Amino acid sequence: MNESIMKPRMAKVTVSISVGEAGERLAKAEQLLGFLTGRKPSRAYAKSTNRDFGIRKGMPIGCKVTLRGKDAHEFLQRAVKAKNNTLKSRNFDRMGNFAFGIPEYTDLEGIRYNPELGMFGMDVNVTLDRMGYRIERRKIRSRSVPAKHRIKRDEAMSFARNLGIEVVE
Repeated sequence: MNESIMKPRMAKVTVSISVGEAGERLAKAEQLLGFLTGRKPSRAYAKSTNRDFGIRKGMPIGCKVTLRGKDAHEFLQRAVKAKNNTLKSRNFDRMGNFAFGIPEYTDLEGIRYNPELGMFGMDVNVTLDRMGYRIERRKIRSRSVPAKHRIKRDEAMSFARNLGIEVVE
């Protein structure tokens, strides 16, 4: 089989900020995420009620932006620089995706603190796929991706190393 078809590729980068409450803090988080990515964020809603935290089902508690293509590569490079181009091996899951957190948005290169917004951290999730993963999402004759075609943890780590990310144990 052709090697270029079997190589993993970056499907998307999802950047999310969770504030745990609706209102002014969520609006500021949306404004910050829009500024950092250049895209309009969508809201994330609570899936269940948690009385201890004062969260009701359906209540907006966070926001997220999905980046694809060139925008995803550019944002990932900036985000990984905030982590000193180093990720831990536990940041990679069994399905070949990886995620990491950025404690403060000021860690991103070229971004200064804005006192009007306050301080927020964010999560960056990178989803990898390869040619043929569409069979899972298509409407006609959809089926699961075979085990031999799925991206393994080791393949995701080597993909990250090719991007210039050091993976430490």
